[in-house]
Amino acid sequence: MTTYAPSLPAGRVSLKGLLGSEWTKLRTVRSTMWTLGATVFIGVASSGIAMGVTRAHWTAESASARAAFDPTEVSLVGAYLGGALLLGVLGILVVSGEYATGTIRATLAAEPRRPMVLAAKVLVFAAVSLVIAEVTSFASFYLGQAFLTSPARHASLSSPGALRAVAGTGLFLCLVGLFALGLAVVVRHTAGAIGAYVFVLLVLPIIVSALPSSIGNQLARLLPLSIGSVMTNNSVPDAFGPWTELAILCGYAVLALAIGTVLLVRRDA
Repeated sequence: MTTYAPSLPAGRVSLKGLLGSEWTKLRTVRSTMWTLGATVFIGVASSGIAMGVTRAHWTAESASARAAFDPTEVSLVGAYLGGALLLGVLGILVVSGEYATGTIRATLAAEPRRPMVLAAKVLVFAAVSLVIAEVTSFASFYLGQAFLTSPARHASLSSPGALRAVAGTGLFLCLVGLFALGLAVVVRHTAGAIGAYVFVLLVLPIIVSALPSSIGNQLARLLPLSIGSVMTNNSVPDAFGPWTELAILCGYAVLALAIGTVLLVRRDA
């Protein structure tokens, strides 16, 4: 006599269950803690070093250099550059790590609704990366200003544009991480996704800078690295306003995730 196991209805795992699963996977992977720790350390340490060097050489700087100095921008440089690279890599590993080990098959077998799986990954990563990015940004700012003692000019969160720059830098880091996560869903390979991300983040600006300024400046203001630079109060030629630039970066992240969702549904695991 042949017996048949009852088939399980698709999509029995709730969103809460998926979020718990993704949180467990993210926090129990050793590389996550190392990457998040390195993000905070590099951002804060770079700010302290940059401000310490600036303070030591302040009296030797020309009057024009001291007038052009922006203490908010300099204190955020380490968080902006180091955080963009490290959180981008972490966003890639959130997806590509499962493809590399083959555990993505078990995930999709437990929850066949693939957009739900990706939504859970996005929500968990966005929450973690935003908290770490904002902590890094604010810590870098406060430590940098503490190192920048008189007579050097320093800033506070009440200074014009300072709070927007500090909070906006954290948002920038979260968004580039989500953009990298979307690339990983599209590419499904760690090295390939990191290569594509580094190309967009670091190589493309070099290519654009080689173009005539009338064209290059128009393209540069649309690049993620330029958007991050605008968020830290750095002057970028022909740039849009900070929040407009950030909205463009939101568009990049949404586009990458949308393409990734379509491919995730259509391709085999």
